[in-house]
Amino acid sequence: MATALVTGASAGLGEEFAWQLATAGHDVVLVARSRDRLSEIADVIASATGQSAEVLAADLADPDGLEVVARRVADPDAPVSLLVNNAGFGLGKRFVDSTWEDEKRMLDVLVTAPLRLTHAALPGMLSRGHGAVLNVASIAAHLGNSTYAAHKRWVVEFTQAIAGQLADSPVTATAVLPGLVTTEFHSSEELAHMRDEYPDLLWLEPEQVVTSALAAVRRGQTVVTPSALYGLAGAGLRLLPARLTRGRRSQRPGR
Repeated sequence: MATALVTGASAGLGEEFAWQLATAGHDVVLVARSRDRLSEIADVIASATGQSAEVLAADLADPDGLEVVARRVADPDAPVSLLVNNAGFGLGKRFVDSTWEDEKRMLDVLVTAPLRLTHAALPGMLSRGHGAVLNVASIAAHLGNSTYAAHKRWVVEFTQAIAGQLADSPVTATAVLPGLVTTEFHSSEELAHMRDEYPDLLWLEPEQVVTSALAAVRRGQTVVTPSALYGLAGAGLRLLPARLTRGRRSQRPGR
């Protein structure tokens, strides 16, 4: 039975990934900080789908917590065939206005955690002859206006680099670049204003993003943007000079 491990699984895209994967016949390992919330989701998923839903409460910004998850990913006795690096958050403020502690935490969750967990997952996947890594990036990766955008650009570049190294193997790496998504990500005090500032046509539903991402994994596609509109926007942004994508709207990440 295939097992998928999903970080940031207590809400939003992570919860939707867990549901779609379990519905498709995967056992799931749910990772987030809140054990109570994870346990609630795991119980409902297991009851509704008949699949195993394991709870692993860990803070990916904490080195010890990250190592707990890395050991689970690398466990040869309970192999993970799909790693979904989904955990993330935005600060909603300029770099000069944020604290070092918040910036470091965001770097650890958005960059260090995917790097470490992918490094833990790949040897086992390669030895077993199958497996995939799915990294949740953002359309913000095409911008140059925030540390969030910089981290998400790293996720895309990292995924492409790994995919190139895996090209002659049965293991794949995929990055999905959603734009604005109607999840709890934009419910924080710092980001809630975005709900009113952007028109409805720019907001994607979690089901659309996750369905598109998992379809890309099945195809072995390296980079996918789960919306024709955002796909066109991304293509346009890549053609613009960097000075035009920097701007002042650094407090408005999309995911």
